[in-house]
Amino acid sequence: MAATAVKGESTYTKSILDEKMKKSPVGRWGIIAFGVMLVVGVTYIAMHLGADLSVVHSASVILLGVALFIALGFEFVNGFHDTANAVATCIYTHSLEPHVAVIYSGCLNFIGVLLSSGAVAYSIVNLLPVELILKVSSGSGFAMVFALLIAAILWNLATWWRGLPASSSHTMIGSIIGVGVANQLMHGHSGLSGVDMTQVKKVFTALLVSPLVGFGMAALLFFLFKLLARDPRLYKAPEGTAPPPFYIRLLLIGTCGGVSYFHGSNDGQKGMGLIMLILVGTVPTAYALNHTVSASEVQTFAAISTQVAGALGNYASPTAVVGDSGAVLENFVNTKKYDPDVMLALQQEVTDIRNEAVGYGSLAGVPPNMQANVRNQMYLTSAALTLLPKSAGAPTISAADTAVLGNYKKFLDKSTKFIPTWVKVAVALALGLGTMIGWKRIVVTVGEKIGKTHLTYAQGAAAEITAMITIGLADGYGLPVSTTHVLSSGVAGTMAANKSGLQMSTIRDIALAWVFTLPAAAVLSGCLFLLFNKIAG
Repeated sequence: MAATAVKGESTYTKSILDEKMKKSPVGRWGIIAFGVMLVVGVTYIAMHLGADLSVVHSASVILLGVALFIALGFEFVNGFHDTANAVATCIYTHSLEPHVAVIYSGCLNFIGVLLSSGAVAYSIVNLLPVELILKVSSGSGFAMVFALLIAAILWNLATWWRGLPASSSHTMIGSIIGVGVANQLMHGHSGLSGVDMTQVKKVFTALLVSPLVGFGMAALLFFLFKLLARDPRLYKAPEGTAPPPFYIRLLLIGTCGGVSYFHGSNDGQKGMGLIMLILVGTVPTAYALNHTVSASEVQTFAAISTQVAGALGNYASPTAVVGDSGAVLENFVNTKKYDPDVMLALQQEVTDIRNEAVGYGSLAGVPPNMQANVRNQMYLTSAALTLLPKSAGAPTISAADTAVLGNYKKFLDKSTKFIPTWVKVAVALALGLGTMIGWKRIVVTVGEKIGKTHLTYAQGAAAEITAMITIGLADGYGLPVSTTHVLSSGVAGTMAANKSGLQMSTIRDIALAWVFTLPAAAVLSGCLFLLFNKIAG
């Protein structure tokens, strides 16, 4: 490979990928297939979105269009970064030609997004201040969404331009923290009081641990390969453009597909929750409540609600007096301070929601001007029930009553935390299109600039298997992790295990991006939030 040594590190005069691209014609049939998928997907989105918006005022549709464009722009740039990582090892071991690998990865990402559960999407949304979520259709709500997305896009573009595999997960979570802190400071509160720090710690722990797991597990897998697979070809750099041995080629192609699929099912969800906030804020008539919840489910919900109201009554203080139950619960969720009025307010809110649901017959039957209000009641009640067991001074709820409350909360979340299929299709297409256009810079960094020697077949397989397993497990637990950092650290782990040497300048740059992404995104989004709030008045 064309390289010159400078101070013990490889400095490539020309990318190996450039040479491969010359010998690899553009995959015409693959591009045609993606083009057909794009046309069909856009048609599907337009049909379903058009049907949902048939009764919505045109001004709201224009605002929705602008917001969706920005939200899908975030997913598009996400495709530059995270999706491109999945194809690096497949390309540099000659398992697949570059264009074929990119299209193959894009298709698996698409499937992963479509089959995703939505758990990761709402684990991101749950980091946001509840008061802003409840006011998502107001100026401050729109300021929040636009600040989050634009900050994330700007930082991702900056790191992509530098060829740094930065984490979209870190970027989004940093943006959310920035908005939460700025919102609290605007209202004269402590900066972190508006941020759910328990949820932040849970998510950030996953982001912190996953690269370490990637490094260690990939190194162990590489040692395991050496112990069990004695074929010497596995531990040599590819010669010329010859593909790897058949069985290892199948493994590399399979793991590339696995990483792409799990990336779609995990990272692809990051923008979904924000898109749902945009939909609720701009067109609550169509998206505030899940209209697929049937009348029979509402009847079951009514019976459970009566049971829940009775259970909460067991813990309500006889001296408690509540005027506005919504205001009491919102104060509880924002301050996280329990007082005896909270339990009575919860009981009243549960009863009110039950009466409304039964009175309207189904969620689709809720009048247009009441959709957002009912959603806010359900969302606020769910948030209060989540916070209740963690609150100092709150009564200890029995195991039986806890189970009843949990069953009730599932219905509330199903009614308010849902993702229409067309949203998944839109995110999948944006990710795939981003991969098709911006994949090269990050692939070159992962494939050429982490280790001092060319990636071997065993190293590529160990790194891909590690990334696939780590991201798959995180998706199962509803935790966002960074595909970028897991795979990059996996490649570094195999280089360390093989004593191949690491290009420390690249490792340093990736580490700096990892350290500065969260605070930089937080500062950027916080400043944008303050600016947009001022513009909105």
